[in-house]
Amino acid sequence: MSSVLINALLTSAPNYDPIFDSLSWPSDSWPEKERVEALTAFIDALGRHLAGEPADRAIKQHVAARIESVVWTQCVPFLRKISQENGPGKNPRDAQRAESTAAACRLLAACVRHCGDVAARLADDVALPALREDDAEAAPPLSAEVAVEVVAALSPLLAADERLARAALSATVRCVSAAPEVRISGVAARVLLIMLDACGTGPAASRALRLTLDELFGAATAVPAATERALLCLTALADHLFPPARSISTSISTGAEAGADADAGISISTSAGISTGQPDGRFWRVVQDGLTHEDNVCRKRALYLLKRCVTFSDDEGAECPSSPSDGDESVLFRWSPSRSKLLREFWEDYALVMETLEENQIHVVRPVLNRIDALIQTTATDNQGESVDPQLKIEHDRFLFFHSCNTESMDPAEPGGGLFHPSWLLCVYQRMFHSENKSLMREGVYHLLDLQALRQPAFATAFSQFIVGPFMDVLSESSLFHRATGQSIGDCPELGTKLKVFLASFFSSLPSEERGSVLLQLIQRLGSRHWCAVPILFLSQALACLPCSPLLGSQGLHALREVLRCTMITHQVLLRGAAQCYLLHSALCLTQVSAVTLDDFFSFLTHFRADESLCRGTPLWKQVTVWLSDNEGNFKTGVEDSARLNNGSIKAYVESEMHSFLQVPASTGQSERLPDPREADKLTRAFLLCVDMEGGGEVVEALLRPLLDTLGRLSTNAYLPLHKTDKSLQLTLRLFQLGGVPWLPDGGKEPEDTLLVAMKNLVLKVVDSVQEFILRRLCSELQELSDVGRAELYLCVLRQLVLSYGALPQYSNNMHRTYFPKLIQVSLDVLQNAKQQVPSVASQVARAVAMASLATTCDLMEQQAGDLRPETMAVLVSLKKYFCSPASGASQSQLTLENVNQTLLKPTSSLSDGGAQPPVLQDWGRMAAHFTRDQWVCLGFLARHAGPAGGPGQTTPLSDQMLGAALGCSVDALALLPSDLVLPVLTFMSVALAQVALCEEELCVQAVTLGWELVRGLSSNPHDFWPALRGFVGAAFHCSLLELGNNQAPKLTSTLKQIAAELMELSQSKTGVFNVLMEHCCRCWLPTGHRGDEAAIASALRYVHVLTEACVYGPVYRRDQRLIQEVQTYVEQLGEECTANLVVPEDNRDDQMPRACVLAFLSHLDPSKPLHNRLLEDLVTQLLKKDKDISKSKVRYYSNSLQHRVKNRVWQTLLLLLPKLREGFVAFLLGEVFEAGFGSNQASVKYLIEWTMILILLRYPEHIERFWSCFSMDHEKTKTSICTFLSVVVHLNIIMPKLKDKGCQWRRALDVILQWCFSHNFSVRLYALLALKRVWGLADARAEAEGASDGLGGLSAVVEACLNQAEAMQSTGNANKNWSRIQEHFFFGAFHPTRDYSFETVLYTFPSLSELSDDEWIPVWKCEKLGGFSASPSLPLRNPAPDLSLLQPGDWVQQDKGEQDKEERWAEVQKKITPWRLSIQEQESELQLAPQQRAARLGKFHGALLVVASLIDKPTNLGGLCRTCEIFGASALVLDSLRHVTDKHFQSLSVSSELWLPLQEVKPVELTDFLQLKKSEGYCIVGVEQTANSQSLQDYQFPEKTLLLLGNEREGIPANLLQLLDVCVEIPQQGVIRSLNVHVSAALLIWEYTRQHLRPTPR
Repeated sequence: MSSVLINALLTSAPNYDPIFDSLSWPSDSWPEKERVEALTAFIDALGRHLAGEPADRAIKQHVAARIESVVWTQCVPFLRKISQENGPGKNPRDAQRAESTAAACRLLAACVRHCGDVAARLADDVALPALREDDAEAAPPLSAEVAVEVVAALSPLLAADERLARAALSATVRCVSAAPEVRISGVAARVLLIMLDACGTGPAASRALRLTLDELFGAATAVPAATERALLCLTALADHLFPPARSISTSISTGAEAGADADAGISISTSAGISTGQPDGRFWRVVQDGLTHEDNVCRKRALYLLKRCVTFSDDEGAECPSSPSDGDESVLFRWSPSRSKLLREFWEDYALVMETLEENQIHVVRPVLNRIDALIQTTATDNQGESVDPQLKIEHDRFLFFHSCNTESMDPAEPGGGLFHPSWLLCVYQRMFHSENKSLMREGVYHLLDLQALRQPAFATAFSQFIVGPFMDVLSESSLFHRATGQSIGDCPELGTKLKVFLASFFSSLPSEERGSVLLQLIQRLGSRHWCAVPILFLSQALACLPCSPLLGSQGLHALREVLRCTMITHQVLLRGAAQCYLLHSALCLTQVSAVTLDDFFSFLTHFRADESLCRGTPLWKQVTVWLSDNEGNFKTGVEDSARLNNGSIKAYVESEMHSFLQVPASTGQSERLPDPREADKLTRAFLLCVDMEGGGEVVEALLRPLLDTLGRLSTNAYLPLHKTDKSLQLTLRLFQLGGVPWLPDGGKEPEDTLLVAMKNLVLKVVDSVQEFILRRLCSELQELSDVGRAELYLCVLRQLVLSYGALPQYSNNMHRTYFPKLIQVSLDVLQNAKQQVPSVASQVARAVAMASLATTCDLMEQQAGDLRPETMAVLVSLKKYFCSPASGASQSQLTLENVNQTLLKPTSSLSDGGAQPPVLQDWGRMAAHFTRDQWVCLGFLARHAGPAGGPGQTTPLSDQMLGAALGCSVDALALLPSDLVLPVLTFMSVALAQVALCEEELCVQAVTLGWELVRGLSSNPHDFWPALRGFVGAAFHCSLLELGNNQAPKLTSTLKQIAAELMELSQSKTGVFNVLMEHCCRCWLPTGHRGDEAAIASALRYVHVLTEACVYGPVYRRDQRLIQEVQTYVEQLGEECTANLVVPEDNRDDQMPRACVLAFLSHLDPSKPLHNRLLEDLVTQLLKKDKDISKSKVRYYSNSLQHRVKNRVWQTLLLLLPKLREGFVAFLLGEVFEAGFGSNQASVKYLIEWTMILILLRYPEHIERFWSCFSMDHEKTKTSICTFLSVVVHLNIIMPKLKDKGCQWRRALDVILQWCFSHNFSVRLYALLALKRVWGLADARAEAEGASDGLGGLSAVVEACLNQAEAMQSTGNANKNWSRIQEHFFFGAFHPTRDYSFETVLYTFPSLSELSDDEWIPVWKCEKLGGFSASPSLPLRNPAPDLSLLQPGDWVQQDKGEQDKEERWAEVQKKITPWRLSIQEQESELQLAPQQRAARLGKFHGALLVVASLIDKPTNLGGLCRTCEIFGASALVLDSLRHVTDKHFQSLSVSSELWLPLQEVKPVELTDFLQLKKSEGYCIVGVEQTANSQSLQDYQFPEKTLLLLGNEREGIPANLLQLLDVCVEIPQQGVIRSLNVHVSAALLIWEYTRQHLRPTPR
């Protein structure tokens, strides 16, 4: 209608200017879209009108001028305004902007067709500058998004001018790479396609394509975004890169003139990125990057290009590369026509693998991996490319794919030439490594580790960079190291084992000249990132397993040092230490001695911590000693070192280093900081290793002579440089700290340790000089900020000397008579006098040093508490007076704590002139905190070791009033001090809380609450958390506090119980927390020691809920937490093989320890004591309640769930406590046991309940009648649980000797069993038959019953018949299997209820045989290691009978697994590879092609079936129907509204099929006219409906032109449309329900139509 109106207007209007004016708009306004479209339609019609009719030349020129004016005054300003709206930081209406841009570009395209050279001017001046990066200085007139749309509109005209075409192509490709949005890149790709299509064929097209590829690959970089955009363009240009079959030019000349007469086609070399004669493989590198891209659309595009190239190569039959000169390693894709079939099969398999990896499911992926694996294995076994057996010819040819690593022989015609580059295989692995599915990632890692081809040197070289890079990266995933199925806790994870073998074979396979560089790169890669504890441990272990070979120099040691730094960030100390041990072993095995100096090596050793790995006396230390001894004299020496090191002698090195270490310049008089302690560490390690190498102590004096000389002059030579005294004391301290063997159980004192003995004797000669120097310095000379750290050094040396020589009487007397009293008195004087002074740096440093000296002295006297001398105690009176001074104006009895929580005063004159804080004062807060901490060290000592009152020279104990006041101060200290300094406060609280709990309850509650909040806040800081937790538990749960009754301190007791509950809650996420509480409480509750037995048990009785939770403790941790625990168990079980086990103190954080601890405590209880008996009964009652609560809960109770585990732990504990329970309580317990037996229980719980019943009946046979009565209960209740009681009857032979009337009880058992032999439930019958067989076999009881007056009568015949029936099962398949299985079951076979009654059976053997998870098995060695178990002949720790322990888990279960579970079951796989012609090109939506165009481009054919679904209204049905129509090639699908396609429910079922299927919109009210129109076009109208005249689907023959009308979901086809149908077709049905879902019905008819008209599918 609009075109008719426009033509009429043009015909009737002689002047067009008014129309132009009315349709135009002001240049600064935003016109409506309708106005722009109207002007576009007018100009199009005007151009046709003037072209179709003769017109005056002037008129035409005038019209052209007006149209050009529209371009510059209307279009360009409008486009600039749109660009400004699209500027940075703005967010306009996107839809309106896009519509306006499209309308303006259509107007522009309409105008330029009538304006001559306007297109060139627009391109040069407006559009292209916005796309060029080099024009970025000035603001471009258009935005990139608008400019690319303009180029798209002008592209048909630009293609006609080669200069403009080249400029447009170049600018557009740059836009693809640099555009800020991917959407712009998509439009730019469409422009490229339009431009190349417009170029047609011929040399111009070839040059345009070559230019495009050069620009594209030149702009592309190896980043994901660049790869994504390059693939977008390459996929859009696929038809130009891979033209249809025709004569293809084999090469392209480098010059444009040489290619002028060339064929228009582009060679496959060019398509592979080999443009302008330069083979560089850029195309294939982009494809490979795309195959491993994180975006699935990019991966689909890359795979599409690969399949297009394979099909193109196969169709053309061209050699690739086209000439031998192309045969270098950059050629990633090869093709040989002589092997096209094998090549095609391989690439199909490769595409199958890559497509299957998109499924992300391991059970789908694993089958297809074997296809690649088979090819690789062939390569590994036939590296000569020869085949002796003709049947192996196919394997020989496949070998040729992979032998491309030999880059010197790449010609496919030669036997050694290869057609498959290894990088393609790496794409497969890298794709698996990047999978979100951890199982798929693990499968990829395992597949690579098992790759036998890597034992080939060529393959190992080709894979080396991949192993160093992506493979190391994927190994950082901790979840890969979980135990494999079938492995037990403590086993090395399967990946750890494979990794050791793999790295050893991989480096052995590398050429010898490459091993060192690859190993260095690998270690550098390890040191370039942070690692979790588990991966770095097993990688270090794998490195330690490499064959010894000189591969690493000084650079390698530096790289290993960086890896060490990575290990230090992990919180798991044992795993950290183990990794250090393995890394040091690696260094010893792999270091090239001649390439490193001794200084390099000893500097390297300083990074190994003595308390985690490299400790003297350990096997690792001895290994280093032996290594140094073997390589002495072979180390690298410099020109300046050769003379002084005496040919690399280690002794000469130590002597030289000792002199150099102590040679310092004279003091400058300025403030000097402490020397770097690492220098002393290095020299100490070198000295100790040297002495241990020499094997005697005689060399000690010679080496230490310079040090001893310096130490001897400390007290007499006042002019010794301060730096020298500091270094000598640092070295002395490290010699004592590292020279001992602290990991030995006896404290590290070995009689044969001649080094330590000699060193102590030598230092003893100068010890007085050292101590006098330290005393002088501490008392008066330390007044600068740098002296605070120096004082810490002095006090550490003093502490070490006292610990080393404290046992010597002369030394000890001297310390207590002279040094301690003087140091205490001088320190107190400093502290008291400093109050009167103006705060200065000197006065405050003196106070800090004085308080640190007092704290160290108290700590040393604490360690010698049994040897406190009167002289020392006399000085402590002054110390007490300092802290507890009389209040001003008060009596002597009224003491205050005004000197507690004192802090240092920051000097006011310490700021610089500019007001900035000097660097030396930046740590003032930390120094002040240490000052406060030291006060609490002193207070804690006074609280614990104050002497009895009244003695001369002794101090009186702190009163309750004073302790209460100090406790209040401790609350303030907890709030003030940093969390890592509160331990002395908690230690003091452990004394104060116990004494003032009754008189200061509120204060105690406040202190305990604040302490717990502080400790809980440290849970993320393990370094400070564990010491603080132990200190808090010791204080808050002190034995005296646990003994408080509810009526004595109810608030405090309630607070402690609440904290105990919160501790248990915290332990659910932090392993080992509950262990600390239980170990402490059990020590307090054990009925031995100086405290009363009754009080201890009474306190345990008040905390029976804690005992109950301990009995069932064992949280189910996250997989990552469980992994850490399992790996730690693995390291522990290595024993001395891993030195970390010797030097790292055991943290005892095993989550099974609370249960073992509480069981050890319960084993000591004496049931003859009433309080003990009450505790046992209350505990059993609590456990039974917990079991009932779980049974009644609605939480799903599945195998190995938390509920199952708790129930199992409950019955384990009850079974172990059974011998300690009194008879009266057992009678109550038996009823609970029977009730539990009727419940639904997992197998492991069921066995424990049955065992408990057997033991009770064995010990108290008078309850047998209660047992028989259980069989008479409601049969509905005992439906299957009766099997539990029948299992007890199976063991009647154990109970029978204790019964009085054996014959009567035997007869009773027989009567009970027989009624269940005829149960309808097969399991019940099976259990009953087994019980019948066992009971019938009790000869003595049977004889007694037969001898009774009534005898057995006809019962014998019934029993024999039942038993014959059971034996007849042997020939009845599954029944035979189950009958054999139940007889071989461990509970009815090897198990004996009394002989096997032990801790080992209950806690370990039964869980292992009951298919409980292995983290529920408590090995008996843990109980023995813990100790404290009370021995009992009736309940031993270990099972004396070995029969049960010899069984393996599952031995009695017939496994339905066989050889078919191995790889052979994957021989046949579902090969669902998508041909390239049907691959979804994701960029097509951006190319804006209609569905018919998309389908035609992909070679898809449509049938003549038209499906009408206008009556269907549910989007789900429509989406599924759309998918079905697209799959079976319907010509179109008719909907009532096209808006359905945007519905998310429609899209979820259509899966993008609407992009490939033509859709039409026909409203239901328009269906009548539409059907009549289609009838006139020759369509047969077929309805899917059940009518009186409908035909069966199986009999109906569909015409080719068929219209299928579908009815509404509820109402079907309306009556007014039924009369328009040519035929109704119904689907034959046999069910009761007479209707199918409309989509299902349509799918059946569409398939039947397709089957009848099926045509061969083109390849």
